[in-house]
Amino acid sequence: MHEVARYLLRTEVPVVLTRLHWASLCGRVLRPLAVSAFALFVVVYLGDAQFFAEFGVILMLGGLGWLGWMVADWYTERFVITDKRVLLVTGLISRRVAIMPLNRVTDLTYERTIAGRLFGYGVFVMESAGQNQALSRIGYLPKPDKLYRDVSMLLFGSPPNAATGGRPSLADLSATAEDLRAAPTGRPARATDAESNPTDPATGATDGLPPAEGSGTSPLPRLY
Repeated sequence: MHEVARYLLRTEVPVVLTRLHWASLCGRVLRPLAVSAFALFVVVYLGDAQFFAEFGVILMLGGLGWLGWMVADWYTERFVITDKRVLLVTGLISRRVAIMPLNRVTDLTYERTIAGRLFGYGVFVMESAGQNQALSRIGYLPKPDKLYRDVSMLLFGSPPNAATGGRPSLADLSATAEDLRAAPTGRPARATDAESNPTDPATGATDGLPPAEGSGTSPLPRLY
């Protein structure tokens, strides 16, 4: 952390601090390995001649030194996400810091190729309000699923339930169902026949209706 602390503001809170996946070394070490293999061939098959023996040893040392430089350069790289910015710090001696403010990010695309699914890395494609951003595409990110959730939480807000990783728990779902059953529907309750049409005990008639037949009063008239 002390290596990248010099590039952070005092008000920033680091959320993610990691280096790129080891698979990013594959493209970097191909040429040093090829040089070292060629040097080994020269020493083994042409080493009888003093010139080729010395040339092969020098070439092998150079290839191994080049390989060590590539590995050390990868080891010192840092990918940092704070609550305000995204930073990629690269370079072993000459440092380069690429920065993108989080408030400029308008869209985030998450990609995983077949090799990425096998070895556990992914690619982030971040679109921003400006053009030609330094961090528009970041490849070889380790634990990409977790990084995607962390970045999404920073960009789009905290999850509904942090304890369950952004997914509602069974208790939350049960409470929601109980609330829905207990909440009023907005429609008046249907009254029963006894409540809507109370009967007069003296006449046997109901409120608002003529008395029924056989109650001592005249029946309802027939409509034609």
